[in-house]
Amino acid sequence: MTTATLESRNLRTAILALLGAVAMLGLGYAAVPLYELFCRVTGFGGTTQRATESDAALAERLAQSAGGKQISIRFDGNVAAGLGWSFRPEQVTDTVTIGQRDMAIYLARNDSDRPITGTATFNVEPEQAGAYFNKIQCFCFTEQTLQPGQAVRMPVLYFVDPKALDDPNMEGVEQITLSYTFHEAKE
Repeated sequence: MTTATLESRNLRTAILALLGAVAMLGLGYAAVPLYELFCRVTGFGGTTQRATESDAALAERLAQSAGGKQISIRFDGNVAAGLGWSFRPEQVTDTVTIGQRDMAIYLARNDSDRPITGTATFNVEPEQAGAYFNKIQCFCFTEQTLQPGQAVRMPVLYFVDPKALDDPNMEGVEQITLSYTFHEAKE
């Protein structure tokens, strides 16, 4: 093998290694948004769905033909350590008709002596229910700023998609838990 051939092969190997490293770096940056997109589309990991009023109206029409089956919804509220807020659902459980809109109210209070902006993360249990739990309006869509001592009522307008009745993985599910955890927003 000649020196020129060896140098050519080494250069090609170096270029391929550099391209591989750049591709891995790009995938590293794309992983989080792609994973979030995957979770939103599939409901993976208990990720809830966002819905419009027209989606809710369609679900309500479908639910009427499904016979008015009901399901229990349990509400859970938590705060991250050091947040300085108290946060809880106004009502811990509710029984709703699948496909019909309902509203849950969460109560938040800033117990600290400084303004705090919080953001809520959420999930649904059991995980397979995430694909069918649709939120139309939610405090979790935006950051919330509370002044010292300020208390607020925060609504969640939601429905459970009637398609859940056709999913064999949802068979036997009698209760869905909607859980929120508030964290201090990063600036």
